[in-house]
Amino acid sequence: MPGANIPARAPVYDLLAGVVLQAGAAQALALAPQPGVEIPVSGDFLIQYGVRFLGKPERYIVPELVVLDYGDMLAGEEAWSFLWHRSNLHPRAEVVGCRDDGSEDIVFFRALDLSLPPQVLVFSAPGGALLARPTALIAPDAAGLPARLVEYLPRYASVADWLARLCN
Repeated sequence: MPGANIPARAPVYDLLAGVVLQAGAAQALALAPQPGVEIPVSGDFLIQYGVRFLGKPERYIVPELVVLDYGDMLAGEEAWSFLWHRSNLHPRAEVVGCRDDGSEDIVFFRALDLSLPPQVLVFSAPGGALLARPTALIAPDAAGLPARLVEYLPRYASVADWLARLCN
């Protein structure tokens, strides 16, 4: 039966209780409030990851489904892993998901820049409004933090370290 093997669309995500820190236009994630910076939002966050477009790193798509060129479909962790570790074998395969402008789209793997780290996105809940696009993580150590978050965001031990890096 056609369509019987289509998995439910499922973006990968991580959960984090913390705060978003703001210094000018730059945003960072932290587990607790930090002195010397604005805190625009705090609470329980859903962290999703956007894959950047080739030649347009400010644009991204949040993968929800991977459609391989021979018809198989993958979702969730399986799709994410395939995209980052085996996509070079399937340049005609496609990613189904939501773009940075909120529109649904289908794009070929070859249109994505997998040499860049994913765009980290902070939401309040699935399908909720985008709260932040952090570019750093403030945490003295990585214990208890989602592995993907630690991999994709540079980590600073303190706000002072982060602010010093912003000024350089």
